[in-house]
Amino acid sequence: MSGKGESKVAVIAAVVGNLVIAVSKFVAASITGSSAMIAEGIHSLVDTGNGMLLLLGMKRAKRPADAEHPFGHGKELYFWSLIVAISIFGIGGGMSVYEGILHMQHPSPLEDPTIAYVVLVFAALVEGASLFVAMREFNAAKGSMAVRKFIRTSKDPSLFTIVFEDSAAILGLVVAFLGVYLSHSLRMPVLDGLASVIIGLILMGVAFLLARESKGLLIGEGVEPEALAGMRAIVVADEAVEQVGDVRTIFFGPEDLLVNLDVAFKPKLSLAAVHTAIGRVEAALKAAYPEVNRVYIEVDSLTDVLGCEQLVASAPDVP
Repeated sequence: MSGKGESKVAVIAAVVGNLVIAVSKFVAASITGSSAMIAEGIHSLVDTGNGMLLLLGMKRAKRPADAEHPFGHGKELYFWSLIVAISIFGIGGGMSVYEGILHMQHPSPLEDPTIAYVVLVFAALVEGASLFVAMREFNAAKGSMAVRKFIRTSKDPSLFTIVFEDSAAILGLVVAFLGVYLSHSLRMPVLDGLASVIIGLILMGVAFLLARESKGLLIGEGVEPEALAGMRAIVVADEAVEQVGDVRTIFFGPEDLLVNLDVAFKPKLSLAAVHTAIGRVEAALKAAYPEVNRVYIEVDSLTDVLGCEQLVASAPDVP
């Protein structure tokens, strides 16, 4: 799991890079009249705002628990990640497609595209540097885990959001370059508008992926089956535990996991021994899983726990 500092470094690098790039793209668009450059300028401006929203979400997620939010504000990050996805889709993707369609309906030849090429190369260098920083933190966080699995299981959307955005930016730059080059060399200005539409569709695709991940986190995701089995093994291994029933988990933030356990302790244990065992189990779980902040143990009779397990075992599979 990535640290907050690592995610913040990647986000700040992306914000600074996108702001510089956005200004240069709009200057080039005003000089050349290129629709693709306008779309790219919109893209970078939206990415700049999105980075700021992620930083806001990361800051607000750190606020301590209060009477209205007894489990803290960790899910603020998930909320702002969803807003980022909506922003990319509606503002970035929507405006780029709209601008491209207008240009295709009313094509106008490009002026000297030299400045556009210079800006695109400059943007590629800056975006490449930003992507390098993001990928460095991303790879450090995922370790040996496959990329697809890490994105699906990660509870910190800020890091893979920047990776998605920077990857889309590089792809968008390639499309913009082709749009400017082909429309100018073939004297077909409609291709410049088509490039803008393609850039918009790329952004919409990225927005869909981000929205899907943010939705799961907002609804409430728990740990993966492997981690769940590991937690169960830790509890069962305690000398005072007879049996373990349900193990329920939910993330309230990237590093804020709640664990709820149904545990039957061995018969004839004193109340003090049970109390000591509960503290021991809690400490063992937190040592093995640093993201665990809260452990709630419901002490049940052995009959209750076994009955719960039998009920789970006999339940039909849900597709």
